[in-house]
Amino acid sequence: MRTKAHRLQTGFSLIEAMVSLVVISVGMIGIASLYTQGLSAGRTALYRTQAVNLAADMADRIRVNRQGGSDYGGAAADNSCDPGGGVNCTPAQMAAHDLFTWGAQVAQLMPNGVGVVQFAATTPPTYTIQVTWQEVGLGAITHQIIIRVPNL
Repeated sequence: MRTKAHRLQTGFSLIEAMVSLVVISVGMIGIASLYTQGLSAGRTALYRTQAVNLAADMADRIRVNRQGGSDYGGAAADNSCDPGGGVNCTPAQMAAHDLFTWGAQVAQLMPNGVGVVQFAATTPPTYTIQVTWQEVGLGAITHQIIIRVPNL
């Protein structure tokens, strides 16, 4: 009698094997989901870092060309004011060229990227620099900095 009971309980049944496969499958789906979320978070972090760097770049351009002042709130133009271009630009032309160059960088580095600079004639003058881009699953995201640059 003992031998017969021992034979009935040897090995795994088909049901136990199927249950273990379901448990492992659910775990693998969870790992794949975490991996996808990690990739998405890494992409978002990269875009946010680029937005911070682009806004800081424009802030530095404004600080270097303080005489450009309110022209940074105006229209962008390609005035060929690049170093080594042989063109002697006025501060207003340099401001328009900075906006043109910076806008091209924003459009190139950010998905559907748009850069905007707003000027407020306060004391000292205030500039609001915004970088906006489209993030997958999140929509439009804007990074904004406000700087005050005293006149010379």
